[in-house]
Amino acid sequence: MNPAALIAEDEPLLAAALQAELARAWPALQVLAHAPNGIEAARMALQHLPDVLFFDIQMPGQSGLQAVAELADDWPADTPFPALVFVTAFDQYAVQAFEMQALDYLLKPVQAARLGATVARVQERLARSAPTDFAALHQVLQKLNAGALPQPALHMLQAGHGSTIEFVPLADVIYLEAADKYVRVITNGKEHLLRTSLRELLPQLEFTQSEFICS
Repeated sequence: MNPAALIAEDEPLLAAALQAELARAWPALQVLAHAPNGIEAARMALQHLPDVLFFDIQMPGQSGLQAVAELADDWPADTPFPALVFVTAFDQYAVQAFEMQALDYLLKPVQAARLGATVARVQERLARSAPTDFAALHQVLQKLNAGALPQPALHMLQAGHGSTIEFVPLADVIYLEAADKYVRVITNGKEHLLRTSLRELLPQLEFTQSEFICS
């Protein structure tokens, strides 16, 4: 049977773009579903039991890191744990990702050559059927729950502009404005929209929050 994968990504455009790139890099791979958040990612993974997980890290509900830790608790003992690849805009999560035994870590926007190298690593891993260290995954889960692995501060914002996704350096932000469940990001002469609430965003920002927030 052809290998199967699950993509977890809260931006539909980016999920579709990753699936299109995977179709070119690995035609035999079957993408079973797109999960729009971390909670659905864990649920869908247990439902479909895919061979490969392509998980975003920053997602609503719970992060990709937390979703993987949850899967470590609930994964069927008689089924190999999927090869794990994190796909994210934020390179500061790399240490945490590899603590989760991630096979690779891709930065957005995903480049075709870099994805090709990842596909080769995943194919090698599936051919070897390497065992998963569930004890190590459970240790990471305990660290997450205890706050020993805090969310790294963001240096880049993943924002919408029309029908496209842009990555906005935090240094370019003039101010942020709460807009119901979204956040308006104002830079010099341009406005973006973040698909998150201001409450969820604030703990991840390094700057003095009062200087950049417009309520």
